[in-house]
Amino acid sequence: MTPIVSIIMGSTSDLPVMEKACKFLNDMQIPFEVNALSAHRTPEAVERFAKEAKGRGIQVIIAGAGMSAALPGVVAANTTVPVIGVPIKGMLDGLDALLSIVQMPPGIPVATVGVNGAMNAAILAAEMIALSNAEVATKMEEYKAGLGAKIEKANQDLSEVKYEYKTN
Repeated sequence: MTPIVSIIMGSTSDLPVMEKACKFLNDMQIPFEVNALSAHRTPEAVERFAKEAKGRGIQVIIAGAGMSAALPGVVAANTTVPVIGVPIKGMLDGLDALLSIVQMPPGIPVATVGVNGAMNAAILAAEMIALSNAEVATKMEEYKAGLGAKIEKANQDLSEVKYEYKTN
């Protein structure tokens, strides 16, 4: 099986956040790989990874990073593969990482999800892949339909909760 999504993170301490992306991609049966790469501690490896990603068949890169959060931008600077940045909560409740990832210079875009939003990054990656993959498109349509069903079920459950002054 050849991965089409690459999930990278600055260190394995980011795995508790990034595993949500792993689980979603696994549930969608989208082949992916997971690696730790550091823009500051292994800069040559990051550059090599980014430059080789497209040739290896990677279609989307999800890059989680906290604190200085340089990893997504460094990767984006070295590839034409779309990069989705996941700011990891660390210092300043993740605001520092969010701003680092969002504030990219012209020509080096990084799509960015919310702080610790690895699952949304995986959903966005799947939606990108679904543009040219009918099987993934069908799975994503089913997933999105399921979101609405969950809310409908929640409202049914709430309708059974009784309070003296509750009107619905």
